[in-house]
Amino acid sequence: ESMPLLWGDGLCACDSTRGHSCALRSFRLKMQAALKGSAGRAFRSSTGSTAACASRHPPPASRGGARAGSSQDRLPLLRSLRQGARPTARLAATMDSTAAELKTYRLSDLTEAQKESISARPRIDFSKIQDIVGPIVEAVRTEGDAAVRELTLKFDRCELDETCVRLEDVPWPEGIPKEVTDAFDVAYENIKRFHEAQAQEELVVETMPGVTCRRMSRAIGAVGLYVPGGTAILPSSALMLAVPAKVAGCKTIVLATPPRQDATISPEVLYCAKKVGVTHLLKAGGAQAVAAMAHGTETCPKVDKIAGPGNQFVTAAKMVLQNSEAMVGIDMPAGPSEVLVIADGGADPSHVAADLLSQAEHGADSQSVLVAMAGCSVAAVQRELKQQCDLLPRNEMAVKALSHSFIVQVDTLEDACAFSNIYAPEHLIVNVEDAERCLDMVENAGSVFLGRWTPESVGDYASGTNHTLPTYGYARMYSGVSLDTFQKKITVQSLSEEGLLNLGPTVEIMAEVEGLEAHKQAVTKRLNSIRS
Repeated sequence: ESMPLLWGDGLCACDSTRGHSCALRSFRLKMQAALKGSAGRAFRSSTGSTAACASRHPPPASRGGARAGSSQDRLPLLRSLRQGARPTARLAATMDSTAAELKTYRLSDLTEAQKESISARPRIDFSKIQDIVGPIVEAVRTEGDAAVRELTLKFDRCELDETCVRLEDVPWPEGIPKEVTDAFDVAYENIKRFHEAQAQEELVVETMPGVTCRRMSRAIGAVGLYVPGGTAILPSSALMLAVPAKVAGCKTIVLATPPRQDATISPEVLYCAKKVGVTHLLKAGGAQAVAAMAHGTETCPKVDKIAGPGNQFVTAAKMVLQNSEAMVGIDMPAGPSEVLVIADGGADPSHVAADLLSQAEHGADSQSVLVAMAGCSVAAVQRELKQQCDLLPRNEMAVKALSHSFIVQVDTLEDACAFSNIYAPEHLIVNVEDAERCLDMVENAGSVFLGRWTPESVGDYASGTNHTLPTYGYARMYSGVSLDTFQKKITVQSLSEEGLLNLGPTVEIMAEVEGLEAHKQAVTKRLNSIRS
């Protein structure tokens, strides 16, 4: 029976296939039950409107067209989208190609509760999504490569001959224009230079005479990197994840990305992976790829930590697996992309609008926020948004994202930064005069883009900073990917006889207070040996 399922990083309708193993057959039945019940309703609503689904699917030239079968008659919209037809009238409003004016607030008119309210992102009920992800993870855990191949055939319409390969056995891709590889090479060098500079010398501190404490860094042995491939190819993400992993000294680096329908990988992603020195390439996307890296399969090494962006199903799989017997760490939770732009009267409205759209085009669930200081022409920015949005190839997604974006008018830079800290954006653009003075006021942000000539795009691609950043307000407590993401910090202490004589009595007293006699005796017996 045909049913809506994850397709790599998106959503599609696909026919069931024959020859399921026991675990895969169980997975299919659980999915059907979930989709018929409340979990299915949550699944359909949490993925957004079907317009968002349309934005994730390439036209039939790259998808191979829709399959025939009466079961698809129950999904006419998805079928028509795969055939390249125009959306039905039912979705005309959500697919409108004209950007509406952003809702505008004045900060001084808002209560503290209202400021928090407009800053809140839509909450995703991960418990319902986990009901769908769980069977996928279990199928991969029990069936390994067979499950990955079966799920990839179902979700990506791709039949794999090999699931995970050593990258050294894969030839360099051909046909990439030299100007493209040159651009990747510049980005690689800048990212490498910035992350190499993050390396810390071993910390050595004598806390008291004879007591030395040290802190040293060691690479995580095996890491998994997830590079999405649903709505766009993202070779930049391959660089942003693989470069710090390589600089950190990780010995095993597995890069997972959804395959194309002919079972090949984007040549641009492959070029970046080989340039950095990725060791393994996993031809899979979605929750099944995360599960394969977390548990390991016949061909995919088990990793100790998984990093990289993805949709809510990839995120749910990461969260499920970090709390399972897989014993795997993750970089951070993630949500839709977002930007907050602070602009004053000297900011060019066309630049401001372009910055807002640079995030809106990521997806229908992205959000762009303008904090307009006194003198900033909101009307001019609104006009530019409409004009520029109409020209974007990803117009429908941008329009949808702008429908839940907004503007906040403030009087001072202090007010602008105060609201930004409440919102805690993934990307913070400060397009004001003397932007440097803003930095001391920034408390919550994934990455900051300072000054008139610093668009967010430079950080996304090639300035050197990392574009894998906390979203959804997680910038309040998480940092973006860095060298530290792929390292562990190990502390060391060493005491001389003098050191134990100085520190021992303190430890004896504290152990006695806590009622831990063996702790006390470990010190007392050594002190007795020194004194005897």
